[in-house]
Amino acid sequence: MLPQWQKAIVTKIEQATPNTRRYWLELPETDRFDFKPGQFVTLDLPIHEKRNKRWRSYSIASMPDGSNVIELVVVKLEGGLGSGYLFDDTEVGSELILRGPQGVFVLPEQIPGDLFMICTGTGIAPFRSMMHYIKEHNIPHGNIHMLFGTRTKEDLLYFDEMRQLEQDMEKFHYHPVLSREEWEGHTGYVHPVYEQLCKDLPEANFMLCGWKVMVDEAKQRLLEAGYDKKQVHLELYG
Repeated sequence: MLPQWQKAIVTKIEQATPNTRRYWLELPETDRFDFKPGQFVTLDLPIHEKRNKRWRSYSIASMPDGSNVIELVVVKLEGGLGSGYLFDDTEVGSELILRGPQGVFVLPEQIPGDLFMICTGTGIAPFRSMMHYIKEHNIPHGNIHMLFGTRTKEDLLYFDEMRQLEQDMEKFHYHPVLSREEWEGHTGYVHPVYEQLCKDLPEANFMLCGWKVMVDEAKQRLLEAGYDKKQVHLELYG
């Protein structure tokens, strides 16, 4: 059974990076919007005559907190009809149509060994939801490594928040990686970073989320390193 479509009211919009915005949506027809961290919702946007060409899916960036408000983070794509509508035609008070939650890209029931969250761009959204959920509910875990690849420091979504989580949570390690800017942290792409962390093949699960090129390459490298495909979980963007 697919979830029903329902109304969503935009209650807040915040510019997060030069080309990314955070959107808070309230679901007035639902008292409590329950979902699993990592799941997504689909918006039906007025951008095409055919209904299925109007659908755009976004991971929920907030954690389930018992309320009917969720946060989405959206990057403006050049020529993108969906993101163009959200950036140019949506404001606080706008009404959207939404369906969800859906998706199986969620936290394992138990987190044995290490967990690697590897993401690019807005692919950090489901992992942000998961990390706050783990912290809030004191879920037992081994080392959790979040690798976030983007171009420049101003593109680092939730940077201060992740740094704070790293201080607050034992065994959580945040590894931002910049491909177009020299800085005090990692530069280049995410692949050498997780390969160095995994050089001794620790018992681990990998969750990959973001642009298809990164996800495909990471999966291939991990399988070639000796990990089983059951240990590698994917969520593709674009």
